[in-house]
Amino acid sequence: MGIVDDLEQARRAFERRDWAAAYDRLSLVADLGPDDLLKLATAAFLAGDDDACIRALQRGYQAHVDSGHTLGAVRFAFWLGLVLSTRGEAAVAAGWVARAQRLLADQPDDVVERGYLLIHDFFRYLDQQDFANALRIGSAIADLGRRFGEPDLVAQGLVCQGRLLMYSGQVPEGLALLDEAMVAVAAGELSPIFAGNVYCAMIEACQEVADFGRASAWTSALTRWCDTQPDLVPFTGQCAVHRGQILRLRGAFSEALEEFELARRRYAATNSQGAAGLALSECGDVLRIRGEFAAAESCYEQASGFGYEPQPGMALLWLARGRTPAALAAIRRLLAETPDPVHRSRLLPAATEIFVAGDCGDEAEAAAGELTKIAEAFGCTGLRATAAYCAGLVALASDDAGRALPCARLATQLWTGLQAPYEIARARVLVGRAFRILGDEDSATSELTAAGQAFAELGAVTESIDRLLLRKAAGGLTARELEVLRLVAAGNSNTEIAQHLVLSDKTVARHLSNIFTKLDVPSRTAAVAYAHAHDLL
Repeated sequence: MGIVDDLEQARRAFERRDWAAAYDRLSLVADLGPDDLLKLATAAFLAGDDDACIRALQRGYQAHVDSGHTLGAVRFAFWLGLVLSTRGEAAVAAGWVARAQRLLADQPDDVVERGYLLIHDFFRYLDQQDFANALRIGSAIADLGRRFGEPDLVAQGLVCQGRLLMYSGQVPEGLALLDEAMVAVAAGELSPIFAGNVYCAMIEACQEVADFGRASAWTSALTRWCDTQPDLVPFTGQCAVHRGQILRLRGAFSEALEEFELARRRYAATNSQGAAGLALSECGDVLRIRGEFAAAESCYEQASGFGYEPQPGMALLWLARGRTPAALAAIRRLLAETPDPVHRSRLLPAATEIFVAGDCGDEAEAAAGELTKIAEAFGCTGLRATAAYCAGLVALASDDAGRALPCARLATQLWTGLQAPYEIARARVLVGRAFRILGDEDSATSELTAAGQAFAELGAVTESIDRLLLRKAAGGLTARELEVLRLVAAGNSNTEIAQHLVLSDKTVARHLSNIFTKLDVPSRTAAVAYAHAHDLL
């Protein structure tokens, strides 16, 4: 009678998503049937005990083999492949998938189990970057799910198709399929592991294309879903990362760092090294924004140690530390090896900033132009705001205030709608700089002062607002022009200045011409005299 009571209590605990209780009580029963072994495996996985999960799945597989229930054995082999691949044991996972496929060889073609094994085929094609076959497989998975009434398969197939459509540049179409998959999650139609995977795929996709409105809504939903399962271990790390990303957007940098640290600890507990690297990279980005460069570099280095490339954050850190050649080399390499528009959209803002700082005008113009086209095609507000900011930044680099001002104003407007105070302040700096070039010094001072106050309140650092506010005395010189002038004052020739700043002689000559015009002086000697008189050096 006691065993029966334990089993019934375990099943009730499973239904109410009390994974720890279900795991504990099912573990007490020695002779579980296959259905209850699958419950034990699921509860163990969701409670964070992968080893117990794998043991239960192996028992279920063997039970079906012994009873001659081939399709049931295939289901357990599928789950073994999924769990083992999730924890990084790719070779063992592939062995279980191969075993499942061998078992299916003598089965009818039209069985739903083939749909589940197609999930492994999809990721194999994806790893091989065979996107055409991966998309075909995603469609087949969804079709099989619909035909057999399997919501898990339908949702997984929609996610597979949606992400691939996005990477091919069809972002609105891809997001629509992901939204359709989320309907099944919201309706409670999916098993918990598939539901968690769909949640995380959706939010990651939103973050990739800067669709912060969608990302925020689904992150809140994922948080509520996790909170209804207090013993849940998988997916809670991803949830913390996504909460941190939204908090960073809102300017709550300290709270964001807490979430990223929570995610790192959760990932470490489940041996998810790549995911832990992501959390560390996100920490590095916030610390870089706050000017804590040594701590940011440490986070980026740790992320690299986990096999995660912390870019473009590391390149932006090198730029902030004056290592412009290193930043340029890194961003050029990243762009060269990143073909799809989704991932390029994450690199192009940093590329524009680095190219502008490195005085690579043509490359900056090309990066900003490409980003604008991508943003128009994707239609996501955050990406449009970023593209407008980059277009304004490039225009200001050539003192084209007429082109820069509407871009900067649009960026300010869009970021305001997204409640992103740090990005709003950055856009207002561009507005202030454009006002100054246009001769409206009072308005420029107002914009720059407001931006400086916002940065101070956020605890963020950026281009020195004090220096910008003093720029009138500097004759409107840009930061690079001031740098050239200081090197002239130190007695360097044009060629020496070019070598020092990694520029061409022609670019240095252009900077000097701009300096002479802005300061209204006829020569290098007169420019240096002006600089000493106005304390610019």
